[in-house]
Amino acid sequence: MSTTLPDLGKYLDDLTKDASSRIKLEITGGTQTWRLLPSLRHQKVIDRIRASITPHPDTENGCGCYHVSDAYLRFPDGSLKRPDIAIFCTEPPDLDEAWEQVPEAVIEIVSPDYEEKDLSINPPWYLSQGVRDVVIFEPRLGTVVHHRHQYPTTQTTAPVVIDLQCGCHCTL
Repeated sequence: MSTTLPDLGKYLDDLTKDASSRIKLEITGGTQTWRLLPSLRHQKVIDRIRASITPHPDTENGCGCYHVSDAYLRFPDGSLKRPDIAIFCTEPPDLDEAWEQVPEAVIEIVSPDYEEKDLSINPPWYLSQGVRDVVIFEPRLGTVVHHRHQYPTTQTTAPVVIDLQCGCHCTL
């Protein structure tokens, strides 16, 4: 069975009528990435990690360790991203549009069929935009890769506690 161009157009129109419930769009350095919303496994991993984010007890820098999931953020280069978890020291405002703020840290959960974006494209791009810590978690393999400016990339196996430069820590 072949799909005609009008059929494909109607399908895309139907799919994007309520895009917030089915697909999401990210624009990274001018490159568009359309993806289906995360699976139940993905969402459960995000919830577990977010529940573990707290200020590190030995740090007194005043970071509030506020975190959001899947919120639209506009980065300095104009890119629109929806990190799985973005961590900020100040409380995000109540907005209905993209927030123009670089997170202190980003945690991404690797999804099947998005390994290239999650593992290779996102980390250097986030760092280039001023994100201080980029943590990538592959739940199926249990691997955690931690990227920082001017530090060697580290890879470990979950469960692990990650200390972030902003003064927060989390467990993956």
